[in-house]
Amino acid sequence: MKQLIIFIKKEFLHVFRDRKTLLMLFGLPIAQIVLFGFALSNEIKDSKIVVADYSKDAVTTKLTDKIAASKYFDVEYNLQSASQIEAAFKKGTIKMAIVFPENFAEDLMHTNKATVQVIADASDPNVATAITNYVTQIINDFNSQLSNSSPQPLQIMPQIQMLYNPELRGAPNFVPGVMALVLMLVCTMMTSVAIVKEKELGTMEILLVSPFKPLYIIISKLTPYLIISVVNLFVILILSSLFLDLQVKGSVLLLVFGSILFILTSLSIGLLLSIGAKTQQAAMAGSLMGMMLPTMLLTGFLFPIENMPIALQLLSNIVPSRWYFLIIKKVMLKGLGFSAVWKEISILTVMSVSLFVLSLRRFKIRLQ
Repeated sequence: MKQLIIFIKKEFLHVFRDRKTLLMLFGLPIAQIVLFGFALSNEIKDSKIVVADYSKDAVTTKLTDKIAASKYFDVEYNLQSASQIEAAFKKGTIKMAIVFPENFAEDLMHTNKATVQVIADASDPNVATAITNYVTQIINDFNSQLSNSSPQPLQIMPQIQMLYNPELRGAPNFVPGVMALVLMLVCTMMTSVAIVKEKELGTMEILLVSPFKPLYIIISKLTPYLIISVVNLFVILILSSLFLDLQVKGSVLLLVFGSILFILTSLSIGLLLSIGAKTQQAAMAGSLMGMMLPTMLLTGFLFPIENMPIALQLLSNIVPSRWYFLIIKKVMLKGLGFSAVWKEISILTVMSVSLFVLSLRRFKIRLQ
């Protein structure tokens, strides 16, 4: 029994001396609980909406105030034209628009019913369904209040319109998310073993005495994976078009350009992991665990970013797949051009260049 206790004590000492093991045992569960606890929420809060009130009467004012008082909506500003509403949807700044027609209160009093138009961005069908259900419930409650205060039953009927995905199919939201997830994981994992493999095989010494510059070595490592990833991109687009009836509505060249920037960023991340890792297994595990959760939770693919705490919203800004996900939705689903995605393109460009330069510097230090 004494020997058993000694061996158990020895194993405990081994565990607590290994920082990587401690990180896996304590750090990973804590990170998952925090991320999943705050990011995973089916409730949609503070959705940005606009109200176009062409009537401006007492009824529309009361209903607008009731909607604005709800925790589900954030009424930011009023729009007065269809072109302004369309521009706001294309920019992605709003989730829904509510339009009151002219003479709304008069129609309600004279005919006992009136129609309000509810327009939602259905590129994310889950969010669109949730917020239209919320506003419908608010309107129904308002109808009950009107009926109680009027001798005749009055009814406001919401006329719902879904933009970009009127059939509420899952593919328009599923495919962009899968593209971001697949390209991020595949690119990162492929390059995460590029340098560390040379160390394990003992061929790093050959690189040390070779006449090739470190820049050429890095480019030669990335080029095959870049070409393979671009081929994967076209395969995904072709499969989406043939089997899911999801064509690219915008410029294919712009989508490919944004994808190449994202691929280069992902390859550079994998290269950084490969330079710092000691074994291929460690590099693969780091790329898988370090990139899968942020890509799934902090891109807006599964859960809206605006519902997360401010800290997680700020953290999501350094996740490349978040910006690539926006590029795909704007170009592929909404058919927008460069003017709508220049911000995301610029961010990915800065990320890819910075990570590549950092990888090159660290590689030069390793070779010394």
